[in-house]
Amino acid sequence: MPAHHTSKTLADTLYKCLLDWNLDRNVSTITLDNCSTNDAMIGRLLNKIIPRSLILGGKLFHMRCSAHIVNLIVKEGLSTIVAAMENIRVSVGYWKATPKREEKFIETCAQVNISYDK
Repeated sequence: MPAHHTSKTLADTLYKCLLDWNLDRNVSTITLDNCSTNDAMIGRLLNKIIPRSLILGGKLFHMRCSAHIVNLIVKEGLSTIVAAMENIRVSVGYWKATPKREEKFIETCAQVNISYDK
């Protein structure tokens, strides 16, 4: 892929590949992530491809990548609990630092009816 990944460069390169591989009239959808450059590239690409060769005239041409969307959701969710996870790591490190502390932790777990497995 040539440098400067602009929507024009991406559209021109992809269209050339479709022509080279004789797929310009056989492609139905393209799955991409949510990059704004990709959105603009799809518009440019649709201007090069004959709309009647596409399902519903190209209305389903650009499919957003579900895996990418789920990944963004998970990252956002994890970012809200990162401080709590760090507190848990520090706490575990504290109790595991010495055998005496671990004994005390096991004893405390037993007192409050929490099972402890090493």
